[in-house]
Amino acid sequence: MSNISLTPSTDSNGNGAAAAPPVPDGDVAAVREFNRFYTGVLGLLREGLLDTPYSLTEARIIFELARQDEAEVAEMRRWLDLDAGYLSRILARFEADGLVRRSRSPGDGRRQVISLTQTGRAVFGRLDALSNEQIRGLLGPIPAGRRSGLTAAMAGIREILADTPVAGTVVLRPPVPGDLGWAVQRNAALYAAEYGWDETYETLVARIVADYAARADRTGEAAWIAEVAGERAGCVFCMRKSEQTAQLRLLLVEPSARGMGVGGRLVAECLAFARRAGYREIVLWTNDVLHAARRIYQRAGFELIASQPHHSFGHDLVGQDWRLALK
Repeated sequence: MSNISLTPSTDSNGNGAAAAPPVPDGDVAAVREFNRFYTGVLGLLREGLLDTPYSLTEARIIFELARQDEAEVAEMRRWLDLDAGYLSRILARFEADGLVRRSRSPGDGRRQVISLTQTGRAVFGRLDALSNEQIRGLLGPIPAGRRSGLTAAMAGIREILADTPVAGTVVLRPPVPGDLGWAVQRNAALYAAEYGWDETYETLVARIVADYAARADRTGEAAWIAEVAGERAGCVFCMRKSEQTAQLRLLLVEPSARGMGVGGRLVAECLAFARRAGYREIVLWTNDVLHAARRIYQRAGFELIASQPHHSFGHDLVGQDWRLALK
């Protein structure tokens, strides 16, 4: 763990810095009370996080490794602020269980690199799904407006404690009047601007959205609008292809919101809904030029099952069919 210095702070000239005003006991008590409340709500002090064999620290390591292809052990210690011996013991157990693999850094053979195995990624998927379900259950009874206030408050806590501005809070919500028209307009405008697609793409999007609205199948279909700072930032639709198969459609992220994880959040919400609705699999159709979207689908576990050249939207393209088993 990090060392705590008990020596007086000094300014740049080596003089003793002015002492900060004492923190009132009431403020200290309030933060401690909130910590007790929140850890109790999430069950963070139980022996196994989310009723799994993994502690909170072990689950955090798995989550961090899942965010990237590989990580150096020294970097992991810095991120997680863990004792080197403690981290080493955890990684040794993970390796024995087949969750991680070790290798040498190509840039420096003295450094160890850790990555999740296929088994490790499956464990991450299970932990991630359980965590999503836990938070969804926590937030479900809260009205949408109060949820927005809650997530904004959490962003404010992070900003104050880290002394760093936090990117706008991402909120996912069902469509309200005006959102479906926005989804058609923004899909058409963005794909025209970024890929030169013509009006036939807008026609396709309008037909998909009209089908969704006309069927009103709210047990087997759903849509989500992503908001950042109260502004629309993206959308996605989960639609019924057959009794056993859902279809992910019209994933969109505004340029101003890219890099904030909006696309991943939308896809994860779509997959969670498809599982709850009882579908056995989910499919999607995309084109090979949409590189960012394809990376999101791959990270979510989709597999490419077919490719076919076609001429659509005024261009020669390669269409791709992707599939993910849900059960």
